[in-house]
Amino acid sequence: MIPSSFPEKSEIAHLTASMLWEIGAVHFNAREPYIYSSGLPGPTYVDCRKLISFPRIRATLMDFLTITVMRDAGFEAFDNVAGGETAGIPFAAFVAERMALPMTYVRKKPKGYGRNARIEGVMGEGDRVLLVEDLTTDGGSKLSFVDAIRETGATCGHTAVIFYYGIFPETEKTLGDHGVQLHSLCTWWDVLAVAKEQGKFDDDTLKDVETFLNDPVAWQEAHKT
Repeated sequence: MIPSSFPEKSEIAHLTASMLWEIGAVHFNAREPYIYSSGLPGPTYVDCRKLISFPRIRATLMDFLTITVMRDAGFEAFDNVAGGETAGIPFAAFVAERMALPMTYVRKKPKGYGRNARIEGVMGEGDRVLLVEDLTTDGGSKLSFVDAIRETGATCGHTAVIFYYGIFPETEKTLGDHGVQLHSLCTWWDVLAVAKEQGKFDDDTLKDVETFLNDPVAWQEAHKT
């Protein structure tokens, strides 16, 4: 069923952040920072993959993501929904079901045998494709998926994510320069606001997280081991 009426973006952001806290998908730890895939430290961590195990929250957020895209891009803007390997695949399937569209997925690299394909499923030339992922940090990882989609003759001008870091100013420019518009439900700022409202951490932890969000590069430089 295609959703058509939902809260405003600010309320969606607040509800999304609250639900991520509720299922334990987000974490703050300023004393023992997490190490990101870049090798750099940070006091925050989010795992949107946990959502697939919580059907009520999962369904609500997929409704939110679908209506956010439709409000921003149009209700007849797409012919295909593609998920990025691997985290984006289930969310693309949920969104495609709601939008009543074919679903495909994009491999990170050719599988190395058979057709050596990066696109699995049926994607036609001229198809307008929505790329769905769980989250984005600086937007860079999306470009390879977008390029693989475009190599089929399809177009891809939009990507939708549940979680957008919202702390790297170059993200939307990186995507925009590649002809891609970003749609998201919430950011670290929304998550921090809910943490403050619900008194989830001591003041020192919240202040340290806020310092990181305001200038992640400086924070990482100061906490390198």
